[in-house]
Amino acid sequence: MTFHAYTDGASRGNPGESGIGLLLKDEDGRTVMTLGAYIGQATNNVAEYTALITLLKRMNEYPCTRLVVFSDSELMVKQMNGQYKIKNPDIKRCHAEIRGLLSRSPFQFEIRHIPRETNREADQLANAGIETRNRIDG
Repeated sequence: MTFHAYTDGASRGNPGESGIGLLLKDEDGRTVMTLGAYIGQATNNVAEYTALITLLKRMNEYPCTRLVVFSDSELMVKQMNGQYKIKNPDIKRCHAEIRGLLSRSPFQFEIRHIPRETNREADQLANAGIETRNRIDG
């Protein structure tokens, strides 16, 4: 089964108070999971990567054979696709964690860049995470 995910990270201050947003849809377009969570102090790029890490950690709950992730972070998408080098040590750690999660995953993975306006729902979830200060539950 193919799932489509929309991820976003938000940071107020960069670095500053940060949140993540996730939206997961099944192949019929039904929303099967949403998450908005507070992650504390982080840069926007770390928040973007944290959203992807959080998504990948939750995918074992779904019968997924192919995961297509959509993000408005051109930097993250191009780094994940090997088009941009990663210089920042925090991002290198996040990238390594994602690669480890993907190496153990039972599904094919694809990540695509989308315009910010196409990712509004994930953005709203990320900002709601900052507003509510609700932390990730594991």
